Amino acid sequence: MSRARPLLLLLGVALVLAALLASLATGVTALAPGRVWSVLLHPDSSTDSLVVQTLRLPRTLVAVLAGAGLGVSGLLLQGVTRNPLADPGILGVEAGGALAILVMVVFFPAAPAAAFVPAAFLGGALAAFLAYGVARQAGLTPLRLALAGVAVASLAGAASRSLQLLWEERAQAALFALSGSVAGRGWPQLAQVAPWLLGGLLAALLLAPRLNVLALGDAVARGLGARTERDSALVTGVGVLLAAGSVSVAGPIGFVGLIVPHAARALMGPDHRLSVPMGALLGGAFLTTADIAARLVDRPAETPVGILVAAVGAPFFVLLARRLGRH
Repeated sequence: MSRARPLLLLLGVALVLAALLASLATGVTALAPGRVWSVLLHPDSSTDSLVVQTLRLPRTLVAVLAGAGLGVSGLLLQGVTRNPLADPGILGVEAGGALAILVMVVFFPAAPAAAFVPAAFLGGALAAFLAYGVARQAGLTPLRLALAGVAVASLAGAASRSLQLLWEERAQAALFALSGSVAGRGWPQLAQVAPWLLGGLLAALLLAPRLNVLALGDAVARGLGARTERDSALVTGVGVLLAAGSVSVAGPIGFVGLIVPHAARALMGPDHRLSVPMGALLGGAFLTTADIAARLVDRPAETPVGILVAAVGAPFFVLLARRLGRH
């Protein structure tokens, strides 16, 4: 199996490239793959080149980065909590980040766009801390942590809806960012989040060996010389940052961080040095493919990609929770 893992990583790269090409070719006007490559390599003044270069390419790159961020975020959070149900959406990180962005738009309308990711990070971190605190008070188990996260996410969602009702006109400016979709995302949005997401993915790769030690349990990790509290804080911080960056550009898209980590570990095993890069590749391919489906379901109208992902993720979560409940 160890010899097959490099081939699996290459297959993951091929999946991302195939999803990227299909995304560039799909839309109101379908393009042949050969035409897509032509206008990518040799841009011209044609309508096809304009559509690919200014509309579909930045949108696709946003989907790849956001999907990779959510997939790796779920891997980190599941590893550090040793909870197979952990996910940026289920733990309330996405809802907390979305609420923070809405607060910025409503009460600090003059804030620069560059402040959105740090704000989402703070909101997501507070939500995760609250969910963990509630679950710990009741006796920490995977199911209780998931239930506490769902409760915190519901609370943050209720606060977001209240802000939208009380400050309807101001909140309209945040609906685009919080729509659970990558439709309409362009080069400015990509430039806004790419440094955060790429930096977070690199940090996740560097922290993978520490996460392997933490996954053995606190007692074993301390016996191996690990500083568990510091390493746990670092891994959690990177996981929240990746989720926050994704939420700031695509809105809350649940279950990507739940499905992708399980698929990555099934393919690569428990070693996070292998599952983290695979999670990034699978996450990028998954969200890009879901975005393609969102364009085709009701063409020429577009379905929010978050709805399609939830249609797959919700049954997966129920089956996983039932399996854990029997053990």
